[in-house]
Amino acid sequence: MKSDEIDAMVPRWTQAGLSSSLIATLELSKRVARLDQLFEQAVKAELAELGLTYAEFDVLAALSRSAPPRMKPSELSKGLMLTSGGISNVLQRLTAAGYVEREANAGDARSRWVRLTEEGRRVAAAALEASSRAHQAVAAGVPEEALRRAADALREVLAPLGRRRLR
Repeated sequence: MKSDEIDAMVPRWTQAGLSSSLIATLELSKRVARLDQLFEQAVKAELAELGLTYAEFDVLAALSRSAPPRMKPSELSKGLMLTSGGISNVLQRLTAAGYVEREANAGDARSRWVRLTEEGRRVAAAALEASSRAHQAVAAGVPEEALRRAADALREVLAPLGRRRLR
């Protein structure tokens, strides 16, 4: 097995007297963070060419896959793990750009629906393609079987943790 930059940290953790369980947890945390950084940098670079932020992309992608093709801001906030203020800011930018529109919610006068415009659907499709390219570029050279094993192993770790929110 090849070593990575995280392996260089393990001897220091061992010398510091950390338990093997904590070291394994730290290795997992550092590797997940590094992978996230690599994927996020690649996706952000692709999205920048479309004039989108990562948060704007997340909203466009969520709306493009919703059925029916509309969502409440509160649903977007919860599903994307953004604050209500954060989702409000993103929706304002996307509305100003002409990618989303808000419409009255006949079932609840206190809330509104958000849906993609025709231009929003076009931009969402382009952004999803850009994200796919970025993910493929980062993972290039890693055998598909290794990617599958890693994804399955991470599911095994994440499933018992659920959707915990820590302070």
